[in-house]
Amino acid sequence: MLAWLGSLFMDTTGTVPRRTAERVRDTLERLVTERDVWLSTAHPDHGPHQVPLWFFWDGRALWMCTGATSVTARNVRAEPRVRLALPDTFDVVLLQGEATCFPDDEVPAAAAEAFAGKFGWDPRAEEAPQVYVRVVPRTVRAWRGVPELRGRVVMRDGAWLA
Repeated sequence: MLAWLGSLFMDTTGTVPRRTAERVRDTLERLVTERDVWLSTAHPDHGPHQVPLWFFWDGRALWMCTGATSVTARNVRAEPRVRLALPDTFDVVLLQGEATCFPDDEVPAAAAEAFAGKFGWDPRAEEAPQVYVRVVPRTVRAWRGVPELRGRVVMRDGAWLA
């Protein structure tokens, strides 16, 4: 079976599906090491909105930062249910959860310091107000190609399945 990967076709026929525990381990490693995530929000009147953001994983939640008046911040305040995707179309990780906004002067210090430490940028120092967006995943799906579509749910109701 061939899967589309950018401008290349990737043969996934011989891919041996990973067990759930391995998928969880791989997902957690990516959450610690990756820099970017796509955050999808929606507004009841204006529809979906998707942006790439830097993120920090604290072991329980993803922390991102955006302008306090951005479409993303406004959407999260109106509808906190969000979806996120790590930016790899073959090694897919999709997360779903509820987002909470923290003004830059109310964010927990540990989260703000960890975010600044990872990226060398402290949003609290910006002139324009920022909000930190925390997402605690409730569902996580992870798969590599068609052979892993079955069993792709690795977190359900906020609990890892492995």
